[in-house]
Amino acid sequence: MSKQRILSGVQPTGNLHLGNYLGAIRNWVEAQSEYDNFFCVVDLHAITVPHNPATLAQDTYTIAALYLACGIDLQYSTIFVQSHVCAHSELAWLLNCITPLNWLERMIQFKEKALKQGENVSVGLLDYPVLMAADILLYDADKVPVGEDQKQHLELTRDLVIRFNDKFGSKDKPILKMPEPLIRKEGARVMSLTDGTNKMSKSDPNELSRINLLDTPDQIAKKIKRCKTDPIKGLSFDDKDRPECNNLLTLYSILAGKSKAEVAVECQKFGWGQFKPLLTETTIESLKPIQAKYHELMADPSYLNSVLKQGQEKAESVANQTLSRVKNALGYLTIN
Repeated sequence: MSKQRILSGVQPTGNLHLGNYLGAIRNWVEAQSEYDNFFCVVDLHAITVPHNPATLAQDTYTIAALYLACGIDLQYSTIFVQSHVCAHSELAWLLNCITPLNWLERMIQFKEKALKQGENVSVGLLDYPVLMAADILLYDADKVPVGEDQKQHLELTRDLVIRFNDKFGSKDKPILKMPEPLIRKEGARVMSLTDGTNKMSKSDPNELSRINLLDTPDQIAKKIKRCKTDPIKGLSFDDKDRPECNNLLTLYSILAGKSKAEVAVECQKFGWGQFKPLLTETTIESLKPIQAKYHELMADPSYLNSVLKQGQEKAESVANQTLSRVKNALGYLTIN
């Protein structure tokens, strides 16, 4: 029996942080041998908001190298760059033409980001979910790892599958495959260091809110020293009035490889002056192997280029088959 296929990706906008790693990539690594994985650097999505053209290419390399440094294994996984496979843009256009406008206007992420951007909001930001649908559907993905903020986008993808198959396929011969969500396991939601009620995010303008995977020991120490805490002595999980305490203990638990019960006993009488150095040391040690592997990969650009070239070729071979099915179903002329 063939393995189920997974499709996921990360935007090349800034450095990956602990939230990206613990909430997504680490889970990909742990389960990758069970699936046929396609992991892309979604650089087309990156320009739906204002971006820096001078750093886009380097940021793309950085994300690809971090995939490998975090443990993505090419024996089980394909790594590629979204814009290197033209089928993503083409299928997005074809899906645009069957997507009702009001489906996109109701997307919560669009509403939130449009409020921030005002008159500068682009059609690309509105259309982001259709491109995401194209990403998923091109690879006949069985499962898509999603967090809370992407559930609505995956539901739109599923609605588009139903709409397209009803219009252009048949019950016994669907054109597009229906993807299912792969919900992340408990404990992977990492919150901001400056506000324990908000998720750690690359888009937060405050650098102190997150620990990046490539932060130096001094930067990590500074961020943890200055992170938001409370005046209460004794640390404990699951106190709704102490979100920062719960977040920092959870981080320590995951990075130290200890259970919540073990950490609860260890830290129950700690003050922040005792705990913060412990979390700092644990974080630095946890990131050392990733950083060492990353720098090794970036020192050998020819190898990284070969990985992305092979990834492009494999991704194209799968994506173009789906694109051909869609175009045939829509009635486009083909010339042999």
